[in-house]
Amino acid sequence: MSVATSITVRVPLAIRRRPGRKTVVTPVQEGVPALPTRADPALVKALARAFRYQRLLDEGRYASISEIAAAENIERGYLGTLLRLTLLAPEIIEAIMDGRRHEMLALSRLMDPFPSEWSGQRAAIAASDVLLGGQEKSVAERCE
Repeated sequence: MSVATSITVRVPLAIRRRPGRKTVVTPVQEGVPALPTRADPALVKALARAFRYQRLLDEGRYASISEIAAAENIERGYLGTLLRLTLLAPEIIEAIMDGRRHEMLALSRLMDPFPSEWSGQRAAIAASDVLLGGQEKSVAERCE
């Protein structure tokens, strides 16, 4: 039998209070560039809430959306719309978390109905890319 060993890891950090939130501040290491976060905080928060509410339903803590809405004191329709975010394709969620900017990946756009099939979601984003590219090109042509 082996003897149990433990490892203690110490990470120097500070917790700073900012208006409305707490922020973890890590020390700057020499030679290591800081990685800025570009993710939309409102969208990340909405995704986190959506997956939390979905987990509460899956675990059976609440039997319906109506029960969660009453317990959380939010509107049932908003909760249903928020839960749709859990249907996003994994690569779209990854893009949101990585902070890759895209017109389709704005919270206001994702609260509107979107295709439930992942291929349809990818196609909608690809179509908006074509539209955006076309608009950018026409604007660039006008400037010449």
